[in-house]
Amino acid sequence: MSELIAALPMYDWPEMRDEVDAQWAGLREAFRQRGIDAPQSIVRRNGDLPPVPGGIHDAEGKLIAPDPATLPPNELDYHKLWLHPALLFAQTCWGPMELGLNKHVQVVGQPGYDAYEGGQGELYSSALVMRTGEGPQVRSPADGKAVLPLDLMRGKRFTFNSLDSMSGSIGLTRDLQAVGESLDIFSSRSESGGHRGSIVTVAGGKADIAAIDCESWALAQRFEPAAQKVAVVGWTARRKGLPYITARTTPESVRRIMAEMVAPDLSYTPFANSARR
Repeated sequence: MSELIAALPMYDWPEMRDEVDAQWAGLREAFRQRGIDAPQSIVRRNGDLPPVPGGIHDAEGKLIAPDPATLPPNELDYHKLWLHPALLFAQTCWGPMELGLNKHVQVVGQPGYDAYEGGQGELYSSALVMRTGEGPQVRSPADGKAVLPLDLMRGKRFTFNSLDSMSGSIGLTRDLQAVGESLDIFSSRSESGGHRGSIVTVAGGKADIAAIDCESWALAQRFEPAAQKVAVVGWTARRKGLPYITARTTPESVRRIMAEMVAPDLSYTPFANSARR
């Protein structure tokens, strides 16, 4: 049995479990055919993470995370997952990477987003959503530049999945700064805990606007009833999508093989056919 771990948590909605498992099965077999001892299944909870007695330390020996065995077993702490020394393969976000995670992991590659409106190759953007009828609907621009309805946004209540999210917060912040604005354009800001939660919050009238990455928006249109009550009124600029990562201790030869396995067809997206619905 492999002592390594893998996870694909970023789009692992309950309704998507079978498709995410199938995605991992394809990657797992490709890795194994090249001699990598990939785990049979992905982890979805702290209780699935191998214990690290004494906690997780960085290359200099500094403690950077507690022993996963001390975490609530039925939750999943993304940051502890990403920092785990046994991490073979996972998804993360460029927000946490820019905020320091990049020092503790290695980038394996980028997925493709051509299947989704707002995506192109390895780049993706976020849909700015408000309740239906509160602004004209806007299609993703061909040039991938930001489309910010400033007059609509001003004075509204903004909700976001997390402060360290590139798609939900940081990207929009940068786009606003590029036109001489800031998040102060909003009357209030609140954290929803996830893109799906942001959609529900806006649809329910507890906030007015949110930035939802284009793949999450496609999933919401399939599975989240609240998505039928909101509409896209703008877009953030396209940026690099969620990177695949591995632990800093993963041998370069292994990282290179995995990079080859995910790189040949950057336009490949495991949910492409269903996401167009």
